Amino acid sequence: MSLYRWLCSKNHILLILAVAVLLSLTISYFWTFGVSSKPVKQKDKRQENQRNNTIVYDRLESKLKAVEDELVDLRDKLRRSKKLEDLLPITNGGDYHLTTNLASEYCHYHVCFDYSRCPIFTPFRAFVYDAALMAPVPMTLSGNATIAALKESSYVTLDPEEACIYIVLLWESSDSALEKDTLQQKLHSLPHWNGEGRNHVILSVSTDDEFVRTHLSKVDIGHAMLVQSFYEVHTIRLGFDLVLPSLTSAMVASKEKYRTLHSPARRKYILTFQGAKSRTQNRTYSDLNVGKDILNFLSRETSSNKDDVYIDLDSTTSNCSNRDFDWCLHEPKEERLRLLAQSTFTLILVSNRALVSSERIQTRLSEALQTGAIPVILGDRVVLPFSEFIHWNKAVIFLPLGRASELYQIIETVGDPDLLSFRRQGAILFDTYLSNPKAILSGVLATIRTRLSIPADAIMESHAEDFFPPGTSRKTKTATKITRKADDHFPTPGQPFPSPRYLRNFTVTYIDRHTTWNNSPGPFFLYPNNVFDPVLPTDAQLSESVSGFHPKEVGAIGEEYHTSLRGNVPEEQFTIVILTYEREELLMETIRNLAGLPFLNKVLRGTKNSLNNRFLPLDEIETDAVLSIDDDVHLRHDQIILSFRVWRENRDRIVGFPQRFHRWDTKTNEGYLYVIRNTCEYSMVLTGAAFIHKYYYYQYSYHMPQVIRDKVDELMNCEDVAMNFLVSHLSRKPPMKVTALRDFANPNAKTRISEASPHVGVRHECLRYFTKVFGYMPLLYSQYRADSPLYGSDIKDKHKCFKRV
Repeated sequence: MSLYRWLCSKNHILLILAVAVLLSLTISYFWTFGVSSKPVKQKDKRQENQRNNTIVYDRLESKLKAVEDELVDLRDKLRRSKKLEDLLPITNGGDYHLTTNLASEYCHYHVCFDYSRCPIFTPFRAFVYDAALMAPVPMTLSGNATIAALKESSYVTLDPEEACIYIVLLWESSDSALEKDTLQQKLHSLPHWNGEGRNHVILSVSTDDEFVRTHLSKVDIGHAMLVQSFYEVHTIRLGFDLVLPSLTSAMVASKEKYRTLHSPARRKYILTFQGAKSRTQNRTYSDLNVGKDILNFLSRETSSNKDDVYIDLDSTTSNCSNRDFDWCLHEPKEERLRLLAQSTFTLILVSNRALVSSERIQTRLSEALQTGAIPVILGDRVVLPFSEFIHWNKAVIFLPLGRASELYQIIETVGDPDLLSFRRQGAILFDTYLSNPKAILSGVLATIRTRLSIPADAIMESHAEDFFPPGTSRKTKTATKITRKADDHFPTPGQPFPSPRYLRNFTVTYIDRHTTWNNSPGPFFLYPNNVFDPVLPTDAQLSESVSGFHPKEVGAIGEEYHTSLRGNVPEEQFTIVILTYEREELLMETIRNLAGLPFLNKVLRGTKNSLNNRFLPLDEIETDAVLSIDDDVHLRHDQIILSFRVWRENRDRIVGFPQRFHRWDTKTNEGYLYVIRNTCEYSMVLTGAAFIHKYYYYQYSYHMPQVIRDKVDELMNCEDVAMNFLVSHLSRKPPMKVTALRDFANPNAKTRISEASPHVGVRHECLRYFTKVFGYMPLLYSQYRADSPLYGSDIKDKHKCFKRV
């Protein structure tokens, strides 16, 4: 007999045991008190009977409670069992298949997924079935957006034989083609279903929760994985199925250019909620297991005199029906977003304890993060998108139903730094995973790939041009040579060698998964190296398995100091990328001045007449360190080498020379001003002469909002401001200035872009525009400057690291 049938018979035995205990206690009671021959007064006898009845009933209740606890424990043990076959009927040949809701409840990757189709050292690929195979009916807007996003993905293949997973697209329709029996038949007839649906992903883009509840939840999906917005407690298989964000909200949000500013931290309302109950809720509200504390709290806050709380339980809505048991959304959407933009916190109320997710819950979450309103989810079972890897508690406050009466006091204690931290993290998660259909589908594919520990695809790179494109007249000019002092202890340049690349493919995917998932740009691509890669401790540098270190020479002075780079990371070189356009004489002079520069790997130029081409991640850049310079830059070798050494210890920052800073316009209060005068504080380092990690080149070219790059091209200015914004946004650190150098212009340059009269005014505009796009001012101030350790000391010059820096 199977374990499942044994469980059923076990339930019967326990039930018989409970009935036997009840009969035994009842007979004992009547035997003791019903046949007593002692005369007792009627009143005393009734009182004694009542006391004895109470004792008997207490004993009976205790016995029944023990029986119930035993049943619960037994069922929990079975749910945790790893052997799914013990719960299912065995078929011929010993295989098992999912045919019941009970079976679906226990589906997990180690049981329902075929790992052999997804080798860890092969690219992760997904095959998408033709939507017409499921239903020859018009596709919805969300369905069309989903198909378009999947076609753009590098993880989607047209060859089903090389696919790891197979995606089936479903959407709501009244057509009979999507009825339960027909839909189930079509699923089981798919070319690669193979009777079980292993490695299949049923992607439901339906925005109608009722359609999902009445159609999809009753379909036998076998071993297939569900991805949809609507789930109840008994329909989601945690760790296997995925919660889909709101595609409808993403389609609208993707058209927005600016976001609501993060500041001020505290807005007009500390808490808001807009919603309406459907007729079903009004009629059977007590059956929805909604705690009375929620209703009491909402009623009290609505009727209170608090001006900073806005609760509307009877919103104008056009999206409610008699079938709904979730809170309906206020209409129109513009009014919702306007209120959220004035809200510090917004309540997401789950009106049904059985509800895990719904289209409306996901819509409320997406709109809150988009507008900077911090979501407060009041409910016990809500599951948010990609919650296996995203730390939602850094952007969302979760409270159990029992804390509803204390909600106001809790949110009132959150300080301004934490409010802004919540808001900033919420914006990062929204941009990365919820802002458009492509981000949502990329998150779905990345979740499955990360579960399988398969590394992401390598990020794409661009190509550099020759210094002198074909047809260009090569004008020559005698360059002004930089004369080095005899006591400048520079080593002889060695052979070029690249930085090690892609050494942490698996460990980034496995060990750093929570770091990559909770920071921009997300887990979607693999980078040759990362600015946040771990640094070896000093004792590990002595190991024979670690190369590139010279631990015995650490602390050297003078000429010995320059024999190697030393420091905390292995020996490396840097690449120079020159921004130039139709100024060949200056370009040649700059190249000649770089001759003999130690640690230089190669010199490259961009690909087109755009200031953005300065930060293209060229495939010819084989080093982590990139020295970005203009073609009219005049730098000594000792300045470059010191800057490179400083950058090696601050790889996540911009390290360079001339500094600038921003300040608020206190006269007009209309935004920030760009300040070029020299002060004791700075927040930007000009990238006309600065070291930057190549990792940031990928972020600038592929992940920074396109509108910023468009603004740079439109104004022919501000690319260095944009890079400073980006690096400070990702690292939350200011740039670092090196040496006292203030002007690095080549005296032979006839014109410079910064000499144009509207230059500073244009930069005022850039600061204000970029702030609107980022949603806040990411630049941070610094009062620090890096010089050589022995600079300015009374030690003899021959012992100094550098004589003049």
